[in-house]
Amino acid sequence: MTDSQSDAAIAVDDYAATVASVVGGSVEPAVDTVKVSVPASGWVSALTAARDDLGLVFFSWLAGVDWTNDVAVGDPPAEEVDQRIEILCTVADVTDGRRVTFSTSLDWENPVIDSLVAVYPGANWHERETAEMLGVEFLGHPDPGHLYLPDSFLGNPLRKSYKLLSREVKPWPGTVDVEAMPGVDDDDAPATENPEA
Repeated sequence: MTDSQSDAAIAVDDYAATVASVVGGSVEPAVDTVKVSVPASGWVSALTAARDDLGLVFFSWLAGVDWTNDVAVGDPPAEEVDQRIEILCTVADVTDGRRVTFSTSLDWENPVIDSLVAVYPGANWHERETAEMLGVEFLGHPDPGHLYLPDSFLGNPLRKSYKLLSREVKPWPGTVDVEAMPGVDDDDAPATENPEA
């Protein structure tokens, strides 16, 4: 690591600590990325402080992750995880290029959180997609209707407990074994050919 890389890493760490202090969160380890975890009860106030006090006015994206050990199709996680729905949201400033990913954890059985639409109007579509695909309820969302699926559709397709018919027919590949390229002696070299073609 060069001195400039070391200085940059320290600057990222310092900025992460500042953000966590301002929003009342905690820094999560991440490589060259600022990731701050906040309690679900402080989600809207943390992101309001990020916008108003830190100048993070650009909303980039919001999504959810289903952390569960209950997998309907495919292999379960290699290590047991704390069952929850994680909500992630990345915001940035428009001058220095600083961006922060905020994270919070919701109850897996009943994932409910306040909507960010009043703080970041761009969250509207992202929250609707997350609600539809993962079953997260965003309290105060102005238009919680479906984006992709018919209103009569039952279930949340991005939940790991949801049985995907296509994966019943053709199993999820799981951990992929990477083969060496033909003519290359290095066993660790990745293949560029599709083994299923």
